[in-house]
Amino acid sequence: QEPNQMKCPTGDYLSKNNICCNKCNPGYKLVKECPDAGHRSNCTSCPKDQYMDQINYNPNCFRCKVCKSTESPCKRDKNTVCVCKDGYYKSEIDPTAFECLKCSKCRPDEKEKQTCTRDTNTVCVCKDGHYREKNTCKPCEGNFISLVPFEGPEPRDDLMVAIVAISAVGVVMVALGVLVTHVFTKRLIKKKMPSLTSQPTDISISVLCWFSFASKLSKIADPRHRSPSPPAVPDLIYTVLDLVPVVRVKELVRSLGVRDTVIEQAEIDHRQCREAHYQMLRVWAENGSHAAGGGRGDMLHLSLVKELLEKLRQMHLGGTAEELETKYGIH
Repeated sequence: QEPNQMKCPTGDYLSKNNICCNKCNPGYKLVKECPDAGHRSNCTSCPKDQYMDQINYNPNCFRCKVCKSTESPCKRDKNTVCVCKDGYYKSEIDPTAFECLKCSKCRPDEKEKQTCTRDTNTVCVCKDGHYREKNTCKPCEGNFISLVPFEGPEPRDDLMVAIVAISAVGVVMVALGVLVTHVFTKRLIKKKMPSLTSQPTDISISVLCWFSFASKLSKIADPRHRSPSPPAVPDLIYTVLDLVPVVRVKELVRSLGVRDTVIEQAEIDHRQCREAHYQMLRVWAENGSHAAGGGRGDMLHLSLVKELLEKLRQMHLGGTAEELETKYGIH
């Protein structure tokens, strides 16, 4: 403050004419400063869709925020309070802005520790008897007895593993039965027909075939030995849009080789950001499928999926890449 400058009382300000004028109340803006000491400033209320949340001497009010889902509407002295709709949570972009992301769902080998709210995402932990390694829950090794009571039906994947295990055990038991029969028969033949003991029998061949069949059956039935199936293009794209932050989608499609002219045309054709992003990724998928020799119907070529995973990791979105690998069984 300069030595000769006047000091105004609390709630007033020094006008251009060096006069202490009163400030406008919240919900109002300044129209004209007070002409002389002892006179009041001319204030008027903020127009529709505008607000002012503090005492001021501003000539303009602020524009109200527009939201898809609101907790409280805009008033002349308070801005709109935005919230995420059910099934989505708030992810801060910076101290003044946020985006709504779809709530995560726990995988079959996980259980929900904390339900998704409007402010926080779902918190998942590994199921009992599992441990986490590189964002994946793996079954604990060794023999142990669970002390935690059974809480409900296990996921269908665990049921499938149990069925496979039982089937494999059954096949091995049958093979062992054939082996025992073979040994008993061989000893009996050896006693009665010594000259035939050096010759291979059909039973020996059968035992070998049974064991070969059991080994192949266990590998075919075990989901871990299956080749990954190409994902459907729409499902993959919407999954990517759910996992990748909105502000980084264009960065991703550019890294995948989509031209700026395609990106600009998608934004012109689709006013909604998500639909524009979908179109950008759709162009990438179609162009890539043609270059790779064509996909199967609406399925994405696996080489393109691996390219997408590589680009996500280069953008330091390794967690997103791992979620896609888990969902589509890509190793």
